[in-house]
Amino acid sequence: MASHETFSPRGGARLARPAEFICLALIVANAALFGNTYVQELMAPRGAGSFYDFVTTWSAGHMALMGRGAAIYDWLALRLVDESVLGHSFDGYLGWPYPPTFLFAAAALSLFPYAIAFVLWVFGTFLAYLAAIRAIIGDRVGYFLACAFPAVVANAVVGQNGFISAALIGGTLTLMERRPICAGALLGLLTYKPHLGILFPIALLASGRWRVFVSAGIVAALMAAASLAVFGTQTWQEFFSGIGYDLYANGMADWGKLQSAFGVTLTLGGSEALAWTVQVVVALIAAVATAILWRSRAAFELKAAALGAGTLLTAPHLFAYDLVILAVPLAFLIRLGRTDGFLAHEMDGIGLACLLILLLLSVTAPVGFAAVLVVTALIIRRALTTGSVAISIPDSAAVCRE
Repeated sequence: MASHETFSPRGGARLARPAEFICLALIVANAALFGNTYVQELMAPRGAGSFYDFVTTWSAGHMALMGRGAAIYDWLALRLVDESVLGHSFDGYLGWPYPPTFLFAAAALSLFPYAIAFVLWVFGTFLAYLAAIRAIIGDRVGYFLACAFPAVVANAVVGQNGFISAALIGGTLTLMERRPICAGALLGLLTYKPHLGILFPIALLASGRWRVFVSAGIVAALMAAASLAVFGTQTWQEFFSGIGYDLYANGMADWGKLQSAFGVTLTLGGSEALAWTVQVVVALIAAVATAILWRSRAAFELKAAALGAGTLLTAPHLFAYDLVILAVPLAFLIRLGRTDGFLAHEMDGIGLACLLILLLLSVTAPVGFAAVLVVTALIIRRALTTGSVAISIPDSAAVCRE
């Protein structure tokens, strides 16, 4: 088996010298790009800032603290607050598509001035992301690889939630075998972005991980109940009534920004009906594959990598910042390669996926979706090569342990 990396089996992971140079170059590039954007935009005089994505989070939190939770889902009302924070108007749609449970985080952030809140959010969630990738790989080299991942800058410069999504998914998968209740708690928190958790119940039921399943449900229910009590029933009503509009608002500025099967179909000129058909078919294939793999005797790392990649394939609403999540299946593939050795050209495939994500900084096209497909192909190849995908019915003792 060929490998471009050498790892010590007891934690002394080392990257081969060329890989070290590439990772270092990516880290420097990520830092430079973010630093340049931060200095020019966030610290610009009032009226010149343009961190539009995060300003919506801050504005939503501010409105929630003012007792205007339901008005957050009214785009015109939210936009007025956005523009008052930025000091200027802007084009495009920046609605609040999240359930009221996410307003707890937004409200806490809005207690701070906008610029300080931005820094706290980006660097706080970045640290959570670093911890998750390090835990998956099992060595300090995980920090190095996590910082080098090209999707980092796409999330950081706009202050989006890709870091926390990756941290929750990575944390759930990492803790699933050792601390199932903690894993379920993290999965329950992921309901702030419900479409990212569609495949998890399938994986949990297929593998008999009932403690994870139940604890996730309890946490999700408690969060929903708390938000209902604090922000009111009308806030939830407005959220459900506005789900469709959030995706289609203003005709979408550019379908090429969507990194999903749905977005690719629309970008290529397909109709809305065809786009949904393609997306549903992809999601069904991912769901069936998840059930089969998680019921099989495959290595846990392979199951986790497949669930991470499948999560991205099933989501119709997926942007560049969401691709930080792709670091999770990549980390599990590297962990698997660390213990079992890398397949020929496997590291080349990982490099190709990273290169495609890097291109997102200069092109408006679904190259990120192509990166997800590359990682999915690597997972399928390893599953077929190892021949471990054979259906296994968990015994009663194993089920009880979960």
